[in-house]
Amino acid sequence: MENKKLEAARSWYEGSYSQAGFSAQRLYPNEEFLRFMGRNFFGIPLQHRGFVQILEIGCGSCANLWAVAREGFDAYGLDLSSESIKLGKKMLNRWDVTADLRVGSMTDTPYEDGSFDVVLDVFSTFCLTEADFLDCLKEVKRLLKPGGKFFSYVPGKMSDAFQHHEPAEMLDSSTLNGIHREDSPFVGNHYPFRFVHPEAYKKIITNAGLEVCYLESVRRTYRQRQEMFEHIVIEAVNHG
Repeated sequence: MENKKLEAARSWYEGSYSQAGFSAQRLYPNEEFLRFMGRNFFGIPLQHRGFVQILEIGCGSCANLWAVAREGFDAYGLDLSSESIKLGKKMLNRWDVTADLRVGSMTDTPYEDGSFDVVLDVFSTFCLTEADFLDCLKEVKRLLKPGGKFFSYVPGKMSDAFQHHEPAEMLDSSTLNGIHREDSPFVGNHYPFRFVHPEAYKKIITNAGLEVCYLESVRRTYRQRQEMFEHIVIEAVNHG
């Protein structure tokens, strides 16, 4: 692994997936990911979908990727955890579909330039610090074909988990060393946990050479509406 922070995330997920199996993650796709697919790709006739190559970075146990494959797209998944890839293969078998799954880092991927029409980040790159995420974005830009799209669903800084993060400590201006407050959503995730501000995130992605074409905030509450957690949904195009 590139550094100790990425190793911490890998180790946490290895343990989570090996102990909890499919219970470590949801079994069905993220709703905002499905909205993205509906806006952009579900109108493509089934006989042509196999020409659309879609990579999910941080694919986990393939709760999203099985739907990509089942809808007829050419599916690829990358995850830093070998245990997640093992579960992902079982998930794909469960739905009788296939995908190219590999163990690897989001900051140094094993694919050639311009390999994909879509790169998906569904609550995955948040485990990268600010500096590591910039390296990841360089990879996203490199991997996308001209006209290819990047979808990202990440934690927002308006979340109470970020605003009231103590006793967690800050690794940089956006990244906690995990979720340590006992009554916080995602407590126990003891690895780098990065939050973004929507306009700042838009600027970062724009500076990476991608054009942002969709930007929304999605908020939900926990503990009988006492706690709010924000997600930022962003879609960007690579114009080459």
